[in-house]
Amino acid sequence: MSFFKNTLWLKRMAIFSSFIIVSLILWNTYIFFQKFKQEERAKVESFAAAIEELATRGLDESMSLPLKIIEQTTSIPLILVLKDGTIREWQNLDSIKATNPKYVADQLVKMKKQNKPIVINYLGETEYVYYRDSDLLNKLTYYPLALILILILFLTIIYMVFSANKIAEQNKLWTGMAKETAHQIGTPLSSLLGWIAILKMEKVDDKYVGEMEKDIHRLNTIADRFSKIGSVPVLKKQNINKSAKTAFEYLQSRSSKQIKFHFFASKEDVFANTNIELFGWVIENLIKNAIDAMQGKGELNLTIESQPKKIKITVSDTGKGIAKKQFQQIFKPGFTTKKRGWGLGLSFSKRIIEDYHNGKIFVQKSELNKGTSIQLQLNKVS
Repeated sequence: MSFFKNTLWLKRMAIFSSFIIVSLILWNTYIFFQKFKQEERAKVESFAAAIEELATRGLDESMSLPLKIIEQTTSIPLILVLKDGTIREWQNLDSIKATNPKYVADQLVKMKKQNKPIVINYLGETEYVYYRDSDLLNKLTYYPLALILILILFLTIIYMVFSANKIAEQNKLWTGMAKETAHQIGTPLSSLLGWIAILKMEKVDDKYVGEMEKDIHRLNTIADRFSKIGSVPVLKKQNINKSAKTAFEYLQSRSSKQIKFHFFASKEDVFANTNIELFGWVIENLIKNAIDAMQGKGELNLTIESQPKKIKITVSDTGKGIAKKQFQQIFKPGFTTKKRGWGLGLSFSKRIIEDYHNGKIFVQKSELNKGTSIQLQLNKVS
């Protein structure tokens, strides 16, 4: 329990810390961006002042500073425009693209949108210096996005680690419960076998003793299934028609007579590598869920379809159905629509089929108040 509390606390701290970090990154980047933008405008203003000085006083030896300022303004793209809107000259644009007047005109449109122009007045003439943000400043706008993406990646890794630990802890818990259940069932089973022997000696009706032996065999199978949880089961070539029919007939004989059971399979046997106890458990889980969904009355079909590489086993009922949004949820541990139960049957079934048998299990179709069909697929062997 403390593990889950610590994990929850760590997740909350990670989310809160991430929010603070992202906020600081965005704020500091915004401040830095504005400061850098102001410095670039100051450079353009110095450039405009140098142009104005040169135009007013002419070129002589005292103009070395304005010339130097103009020469050193190399990172900010700018365009000088006359009062009538004619482009007089440009600076720091792509020299090849700038041979095309349309490119220069397009750059001017961008500059007008980005920044206010700087006015130059000299000898009764007026010119405007338009400019746009430098490439360095443009790249800076993507800096916080890159940091946020890195942070998201970091948080994703943390979340995956926590989730993996949680799943491992849950698996350990379910495995421990399953093995303990198998151990607890074993003790009364041994006693029941002894009582069966006594009943035979007392010459009790073989019919009753036979039924008791079936149920004891059933309990022994259940204990064996639970004991296999958490360990890699041994798979052997099995007759799927026979294995499925055994589970089908067992539950048919112990279910309401108002439920019509139908078993459909080809006359030709089909085979797959399975663990017979765990595979039978899956079939029984699907049939039990179908019986519960019909509430004691309806029609249940188990169909086995053989394909060149796959075996498809479909259990259909005429029960209450499943909402489409729950198609994936029903296979999650703890999910149940019943008043009783832990919601582990389909979760175990999914693990048995997909993890142990390398197959698939899914809701093939379902309609509310009409019924559900769940299909599992296995790899066929010859």
